[in-house]
Amino acid sequence: MMISRRIFLGTVLAGTMLASAPSWAQETFKVGVINPFSGPTALYGDEVTRGYELAADAVNKEGGILGKQVELIRGNATAPQEGIAAVEQLAGRDNVDVFIGTYLSAVAQAASEAALNYNKLYWDTNALAANLTERGLPNFVRSGPFSQSFADRSAEFITELVAKELGKQPSELKVWIEHEESIYGTSIADRQKEALEKAGVQVVGVGAHNFKAIDLTDSILRARDAKPDVYLNTGYVPDGNLLLRTARDQGFKPAAMVFVGTGDTKETLEAMGEAGVEGLYVVSYPRPDISEEFGPGSSAYLEAYKAKYNAEPLAPQSMAAFVGFKMMAEAVNAAESAEPEAVRAALAEFDKPESSYETGFGVKYNENAQNTRAFPTVVQWQSGKPVTIYPVAAAGENKTVKAAQ
Repeated sequence: MMISRRIFLGTVLAGTMLASAPSWAQETFKVGVINPFSGPTALYGDEVTRGYELAADAVNKEGGILGKQVELIRGNATAPQEGIAAVEQLAGRDNVDVFIGTYLSAVAQAASEAALNYNKLYWDTNALAANLTERGLPNFVRSGPFSQSFADRSAEFITELVAKELGKQPSELKVWIEHEESIYGTSIADRQKEALEKAGVQVVGVGAHNFKAIDLTDSILRARDAKPDVYLNTGYVPDGNLLLRTARDQGFKPAAMVFVGTGDTKETLEAMGEAGVEGLYVVSYPRPDISEEFGPGSSAYLEAYKAKYNAEPLAPQSMAAFVGFKMMAEAVNAAESAEPEAVRAALAEFDKPESSYETGFGVKYNENAQNTRAFPTVVQWQSGKPVTIYPVAAAGENKTVKAAQ
């Protein structure tokens, strides 16, 4: 079939315009989700994304973002290079409006830099490394807590509550600090050491390990030889479970064990059994069992999660992701644009007190676009369940601390 030159050129022009159409011309507001959806941390990438899905449902019911219904598009990233590739694919192929993530800090670092090449906002809800905001990257915003928040909470918890439970003054406590060796674990451990020593606590050693290691016997033996009262570890689920099993097998039983960032999920319970986690303290994201006064709407979030997925939340990261996504939607709508510069400018007007959201978070961004009113809580394994015990306002009146061992 023959066509005229005018029709041919018109068809080519229309196709070119469609291919290069700006993101605002799309029918939906596309959010590129960067998380691990394969490998050993896939469960947690999925869990964080469930929080986004629930938030997208809520946001869409309220009219969406910039008047459009939200569409989530996944980008699998288990390592920094995969994060870069995922961003390039989602920006180039799918023309997403913004990016959101991230369970792994190293991935967040690489992916957010890649997103800057496309002048795309990278909104982070769960990555913790301090340097993510300290870089001053103009397209990066973090709505959740970060490494300093977790480090300070763990140090505060040890000096205030653990010391009291063990009948000691902070200056009498001996603490071993262990951490996985990426920017996530290292940044938290450095801050913990500084905060604990400032409080007079004796830091008897610092150990580092690879979270993908298959044998952590040496790490446990070094800690055991130091005879600490408190074993303080920051890591991910695979290495955390391995450390707990190795400690059990090597007879390492400090008076208290405090895990940071992970250790409060069903996966750890299944790996260790009820007796293996009993008394373990975990500094982690706020869970739906926090008091309604502290986290208004937390129980409604739990019901929405169970209704959508027919299960209890697999990890606490999902509720922080849920709240972070809602904060992103609020910021973009306030800016009336998804452009990073406009969104960052709009953040200056946000000022909400703590306990404004389901997690107990508030909103106040500093010059590096870090939310300064987002903090972790502390849970303790009690009879096979993680129970929020700290701070007191989050725990509520009916929860008590049990002996660590």
